[in-house]
Amino acid sequence: MPQLREGDAPAMVIRREDYTPPPFWIDRIELTFDLDPVKTRVLNKMSLRRNTEVPVQPLRLHGEDLNLARVMLNGGGCSFKMDGQILVMENLPEGPEPFELEIFTTCSPEKNTQLSGLYLSQGDFFTQCEAEGFRRITYFLDRPDVMASYTVVLRADKDKFPVLLSNGNLVDQGELPDNRHFAKWVDPHRKPSYLFALVAGRLVAREQRIVTRAGKEHLLQVYVRPGDMDKTEHAMNSLIASVIWDEARFGLPLDLERFMIVATSDFNMGAMENKGLNIFNTKYVLANSATATDTDFANIESVVAHEYFHNWTGNRITCRDWFQLSLKEGLTVFRDQEFSMDLCAEASARAVKRIEDVRVLRTMQFPEDAGPMAHPVRPDQYVEINNFYTVTVYEKGAEVVRMMQTLVGRDGFRKGMDLYFQRHDGQAVTCDDFAQAIADANPDSELARQLTPFKRWYSQSGTPRVQVGGQYNAADRSYALTLSQSCPPTTGQSSKQPFVLPVSVGLVDASGRDLPLRLRGDAAPAGTTRLLVLSETTQTFVFDEVDAEPVPSVLRGFSAPVILDSGLTDTQLLHLLAHDSDAFNRWEAGQQLALRLAVQAVRAPGPVGPVPLDAAYVEAMRAVLRHPTLDAALKELVLTLPSETYIAEQLAEVDPQRIHAVRETMREQLAEALQADWAQAHEQNKDNGAYRPDPVSSGRRALAGMALTMLCLAARESGDTVWPGKAYQRFKDAGNMTDRFNALSALVISGQPLAQEALARFHALFKDEALVIDKWFALQAGAPDRGGNVLPAVRQLMNHPDFNLKNPNRARSVIFSFCSANPAGFHRNDAAGYVFWSERVLELDAINPQVASRLARALDRWKKLAEPYRSAAREAIARVAAKSDLSPDTREVVTRALAE
Repeated sequence: MPQLREGDAPAMVIRREDYTPPPFWIDRIELTFDLDPVKTRVLNKMSLRRNTEVPVQPLRLHGEDLNLARVMLNGGGCSFKMDGQILVMENLPEGPEPFELEIFTTCSPEKNTQLSGLYLSQGDFFTQCEAEGFRRITYFLDRPDVMASYTVVLRADKDKFPVLLSNGNLVDQGELPDNRHFAKWVDPHRKPSYLFALVAGRLVAREQRIVTRAGKEHLLQVYVRPGDMDKTEHAMNSLIASVIWDEARFGLPLDLERFMIVATSDFNMGAMENKGLNIFNTKYVLANSATATDTDFANIESVVAHEYFHNWTGNRITCRDWFQLSLKEGLTVFRDQEFSMDLCAEASARAVKRIEDVRVLRTMQFPEDAGPMAHPVRPDQYVEINNFYTVTVYEKGAEVVRMMQTLVGRDGFRKGMDLYFQRHDGQAVTCDDFAQAIADANPDSELARQLTPFKRWYSQSGTPRVQVGGQYNAADRSYALTLSQSCPPTTGQSSKQPFVLPVSVGLVDASGRDLPLRLRGDAAPAGTTRLLVLSETTQTFVFDEVDAEPVPSVLRGFSAPVILDSGLTDTQLLHLLAHDSDAFNRWEAGQQLALRLAVQAVRAPGPVGPVPLDAAYVEAMRAVLRHPTLDAALKELVLTLPSETYIAEQLAEVDPQRIHAVRETMREQLAEALQADWAQAHEQNKDNGAYRPDPVSSGRRALAGMALTMLCLAARESGDTVWPGKAYQRFKDAGNMTDRFNALSALVISGQPLAQEALARFHALFKDEALVIDKWFALQAGAPDRGGNVLPAVRQLMNHPDFNLKNPNRARSVIFSFCSANPAGFHRNDAAGYVFWSERVLELDAINPQVASRLARALDRWKKLAEPYRSAAREAIARVAAKSDLSPDTREVVTRALAE
């Protein structure tokens, strides 16, 4: 294992190339907890043995913020020393025979504001051990390649902590003196320490017994605080659907007698896949129609699935080291994306899901790949591993897995997964091991033929750019498609080798039909969509039997995570927008048209004009709105303009205020030009009967909500009060949170006077619903900036009685919504947004470094900013970096940001 941080020594760079196997194995660990908020006692009994395949060396056990009371070796005393916070033992038994180590420590959960290790949330005990939280509970070899069998005994006050949970199966429970009780849990599966979990508190559970395909009965439980039981049905249904899907799609059954989900309101992440005891942020568990939106329902379904799927891809097979994080996360994101798409009955609903995933990739991962924190899917080094739970490791990692499936086919990918588990079940392995299994199961595939260059996706950072050129030859009725790839330099990587890119293409004729495709050398046409594999810098593919010049539809379904320069004219893009059979590329054509107009307006000299959109684009959007058969959800996506962040990524130098002005003007132009069509769309989609979060109903609500926002924007320009009044009435009368929040958002986004009254009414209605109040905060902090009005509102929100900086959800709802998701509000001419950011980063760093370091990344792209923003941003970053006791988490981010 690479060298680890010790005590208060300067943070060190940990490198993948320095990996060595552990010098000791831990086969068994028995943990006994006497739980107390002030002083929890932890007795740790371990059975260890030397790893005879590495040189003899001392045992170095990781610990952090622990009070060490006793160390015993084979039942007797022993010598040890402390090296910073590392417990070092040198005189241990030699040879391969196991020995017993007993360590007694105490810790203080109530003082743990980092929410890593053992901590309190509203009086209940929870743990978070990934990546390196277990060392805050007891001394251990806290690394993912050390897998042990766990037995856990929990003891606590019966009245205060009636529910006692840990991993695996409950084998014993009972009463103790002094009104205390105990529970004993045994996990039958070996696991690394990051998958350990315990929960103790006042909780209630929704329970469901199921029988799997294998004929075994299992107990599913969703634990929440009393009063939240009515919001657990959707999470339970999502869990059941996940169990069924994984067994059907991949042959992977549930392997425990019981599977538990527990929700807590204080959590740094979304959820954690601890073996058999998943701990979730309440945001991804609690939902009913009155308190949760369609987006919330979809996110819960996805995250519940993601964590359950980790049971095999992450738990049964885990990572050798943290550089292999995408082995479990990229693969499992891909699996939860496939799950969500497989639940969609219609092809258009699958396309909508794909578009939503790609939007995340483009607005978050592409900028990361071009910024100071750029890193490969499998990083080569880090200072703080928590900083590498990123969209690159997760979302780009999922795209790498998706490309594997594309290259070997859906059935071939299943065969590869089967081989992966046959080879590696119960092991800690690498990304190379996974890729090799998929290729070996499909020896005749393009993946197997080009596995070595394909694995550059794991080692090279940056987003490849693909240029397209087309040449029609009327004489021999052929069309030559030339694809070229390049990848710009990124942090630490000045030159790149070609990637292996699966590029799905079609050819669309003048009437809008897909042409049958016959590649030169083929005996006959083979379908209307063809997978081309670009593995060189430039390759040309020739299609024969093409009677007239077609419009190429390239990268259908977003078959590779690249930036595409299609080379198409506006007329050709309009043709694809109107006719492409591939829903993704239909959406993409509209996005590219809007992006061209936005960039043109941003670069134009002088003030932003009142009509940045040309007539052809406006009429194309009108045709989309009026289209009789297009899915409502797809219409809403096509009609949504590219985000300010995505527009900024197209520019060498960024003026956030000008981009904001251009996009808002574009939106207002669409609102006014299509006013009658928006009104009709709202009328046609606003009523959907009893609430159901299915794709069709959700799409109709999304389009109705968008139409209402556009009508309120048009009313702001005209001074009309009718549509704002209708929006307020809909806000009051709505039968579900989606419609209610859409109406509230329409008033806030359009800056209507009624917005304040609606916000006050909303808070009064939901003041006791923490997740709903998070939405209330986020809507105001992320509202369009008009004359610098948002920052004063944000400072006021931080003084609100309901604001709590120590709660990550609440901090994100205000601070992150402003700094990371409201470019015009944040990037102010007077630099006040940057001052606010630096204050909050430093304030959070003292409480919760993981949250602080994520906020610190709001200025990753500061070097692209135009003046005066650039100098002011650099000054703010330097102000944070100057703090002498900054956490390693935050220091790594700001140091890399400032590096030349």
